[in-house]
Amino acid sequence: MVTEPFIVEENHNYVHESIWRLMFRKFMANKLAVIGAFLMIIIIGSALFAPWLAPQDPSKQVLLDKLSPPGEKYILGADILGRDTLSRLLYGARISLLVGFASVAGSIFIGTAVGAIAGYYGGTLDAVLMRIVDAVISFPSLFLLITLVTIFEPSVFTLIGVFAVFGWTGTARLVRGEFLSLRSSEFVLAAKTLGIRSSRIIFSHILPNAMGPIIVSATLGVGGVILAEAALSYLGLGIQPPTPSWGNMLQSAQNPQIMLGAWWYPLFPGFMILITVLAFNFIGDGLRDAFDPKISE
Repeated sequence: MVTEPFIVEENHNYVHESIWRLMFRKFMANKLAVIGAFLMIIIIGSALFAPWLAPQDPSKQVLLDKLSPPGEKYILGADILGRDTLSRLLYGARISLLVGFASVAGSIFIGTAVGAIAGYYGGTLDAVLMRIVDAVISFPSLFLLITLVTIFEPSVFTLIGVFAVFGWTGTARLVRGEFLSLRSSEFVLAAKTLGIRSSRIIFSHILPNAMGPIIVSATLGVGGVILAEAALSYLGLGIQPPTPSWGNMLQSAQNPQIMLGAWWYPLFPGFMILITVLAFNFIGDGLRDAFDPKISE
């Protein structure tokens, strides 16, 4: 004989699974989101398997072949030092994706913690934390990034730290809003009545119900970080040569004579930045629609 608690748990799991299936169908119904996911799989796969896919050593210099056009020897041409552009693009994807994913992971962690505490406890603590958020937002982000990267030695870890420390404010506001709307829900009030600790209510009861907006924010944030890293590298304040990145590949091609005479040199890294950011934005839009119950299939 089946007991009632088992039936309730079984029904709960079925409903939960049905919701995820519905969201998956809504995501797959968004053609741009599917295209973005497909492009993202290709880009991430290319970065992971760069040592096997790259035709040459990305640091190998052949000065006699500098600015060679795309051809049999160099599929996407060569740069000003005779290095293979395709190989540097593949290894540059590793740097751009590493900075993007690691920075967003750090900022999401900080923003989620701050937003959850502010939204759950409210009152004076909420006011103080939100004024800190306002203060951080008030700084001009680009100038602040340039200043900090100039003070500290430019490196992958410096960029990740700077982006993570100053990129959490949007997530904090988003999570705070979700917690403010969920803390008065019946399941939260029931948990408090049963004497469950606040930390468990925050992380086990409320946070899972706020994961949708957080995932969307993270997806869209990766594209923004990749653009910011490319901008800093283009200004010479990001990833330093000889380590390849899409930004410093553009930086070394900023001479007008190179841009006009060797169009392939700046074209391919710029195209990769464009495609990657678009892919993340398409995925983010698809996830936002999938998590929104007001949007039907």
